[in-house]
Amino acid sequence: MAKPKLRNVPDLSSYARSGTAIPVKVTPKAARDSIASDKGMIRIAVTAPPENGKANDAVRRILAMAMGVAPSDLILKQGHSARDKLFVYAP
Repeated sequence: MAKPKLRNVPDLSSYARSGTAIPVKVTPKAARDSIASDKGMIRIAVTAPPENGKANDAVRRILAMAMGVAPSDLILKQGHSARDKLFVYAP
């Protein structure tokens, strides 16, 4: 069974410039995947547990979908094991 698609995904294509740093606040083990942008802060909730990088991969996938880029273009620079993360767009 396929995962349901996200609804109400904000347009984050303005972050899709080479070298742009993207701060994200993450909530792992949430009831459902979601993404919200409020006052410059991006909040992402994922159902994946924070073990073996599963939550980080889910966050990368959701952020890439909102930006309209490939997940492989997003590099996690800070926050590998923290809720506050910093991704960098590097195509």
